[in-house]
Amino acid sequence: MTELSSAWWRGAAIYQVYIRSFADGNGDGVGDLAGVRARLEHLERLGVDAIWFTPWYPSPMDDGGYDVADFRDIEPLFGTLAEAEALIAEAHERGIRVIIDIVPNHCSDEHRWFQAALAAGPGSVERQRFWFRPGRGVDGAEPPNNWKSRFGGPAWTRVEDGEWYLHLYSSRQPDFNWDNADIRAEFEDVLRFWFDRGVDGFRIDVADGLVKDPALPDVADGDETPFSDQEGLHEIYRSWRKIADSYAGERVLVGEMWLPDMSRAARYLRRDELHSAFNFDFLVCPWDAARFRDVISRTLRAHEEVGAPAAWVLSNHDVTRHVTRYGRAGDTGFSFADRHHGTPVSLELGTRRARAAALLTLALPGGVYVYQGEELGLWEVEDLPAQLRQDPVWARTDGADPGRDGCRVPLPWSGTEAPFGFGAGTPWLPQPAAWAAYTAEAEEADPASMLALYRQGLALRTSLGSAAVSWLDLGDGVLAFSREPGFVFVLNFSATAVALPEHSSMALTSGDLVDGKLPTDTAVWLRR
Repeated sequence: MTELSSAWWRGAAIYQVYIRSFADGNGDGVGDLAGVRARLEHLERLGVDAIWFTPWYPSPMDDGGYDVADFRDIEPLFGTLAEAEALIAEAHERGIRVIIDIVPNHCSDEHRWFQAALAAGPGSVERQRFWFRPGRGVDGAEPPNNWKSRFGGPAWTRVEDGEWYLHLYSSRQPDFNWDNADIRAEFEDVLRFWFDRGVDGFRIDVADGLVKDPALPDVADGDETPFSDQEGLHEIYRSWRKIADSYAGERVLVGEMWLPDMSRAARYLRRDELHSAFNFDFLVCPWDAARFRDVISRTLRAHEEVGAPAAWVLSNHDVTRHVTRYGRAGDTGFSFADRHHGTPVSLELGTRRARAAALLTLALPGGVYVYQGEELGLWEVEDLPAQLRQDPVWARTDGADPGRDGCRVPLPWSGTEAPFGFGAGTPWLPQPAAWAAYTAEAEEADPASMLALYRQGLALRTSLGSAAVSWLDLGDGVLAFSREPGFVFVLNFSATAVALPEHSSMALTSGDLVDGKLPTDTAVWLRR
């Protein structure tokens, strides 16, 4: 077995696998564990340290598996528990760790506890595991408060006996009540169940949202205070950290928290709580040198205060792929409020910027996440037929929000026609014909491909260690910094080519130089 180093998570490169869309091993059009096992060599050659799997639990798939019906088994579409255990072992043999999603904020309406709550009725012990409340107004016909679902529409659904239950997401995803001791004990046991099977960590979905203000007060638009970043969360994660620390091999806890205050997010990364959290300020940042420098500086400062490493990410299964975002003439950032769906995109521009952004991300100290397909330069598929869209966001907003299906289209592996080696059957979402030039097979043969760039960058970043960033002033529109010993990064956001600083060698570039200068939207790694 390949040696797995200590404190691996502080600088790890972690690859996100959205199982349904990674690789189909049995020909039913849906990605599965057999498909992942067959493609582990791709991930080993890419040079990642770990895989993060989106939920693989039994689920009716109302929200792509984030509506969990059983936290201790594998969704039959994906395979079996025995296959998951074999996958963990095979990944470890290749020196790759395994992180899995845990979804503690809510479950599926098909979960046994929610079904028991529906059957038991008002005032029952079973209902205390969730947020059941009587309604307001005449005959309780109005929701208990004015909270809105993050997927659109109200955050409450009424059941036959007249009570309402809370769901911050789909109505098929009832929120757990974390004031209930059963919930706390259940998830501590779930952690142990998977740690005992060899998983190396958990990515915690909606990590900021478990604890709610028990008064359930009304809120003003945009105010998430009563159901986000409540102080009681810290006690939960301290108990989880004790469990993780009781296992050998540095098991890790990674939080998904979309918080507006970076310093508050960093509080969850104190040494007795979570190990790491996603840096979403970096992900949503528009293509601008000053904005990137600001967010990088704030991130490093906030994490240094608690002794935690930053974690950099450009795309994931919830957001518009960054090739598309960076290719827009207007707003190149990201917001759930407006995905700019249908805005004209230059894929040539977006790809050039995505290559530069990859080198920026890989050059920073801390961990880095790679969302499946970004190493191939894939873009958002925005022209999916309405009848094929499956994201509940699409339905709950009556099509006003296109949802997240466009970044979840199955990967192209080989060949010149769909399904591009994804599997023998018709993929659950259609792939663009233009992806024929973006298959892993096609890029394997091209030394200038995005895949080649990622492989080189991931290999070289291991030599950078954890040295701090020192900013360099190379003029307006140029983002530049050094890291000891002797590493220099430069990214030119300006409209004109710029001269390179003094250096002894050039380790890697995202694009060709022009007359010895760095063109616009191009990045370079230098050695002094």
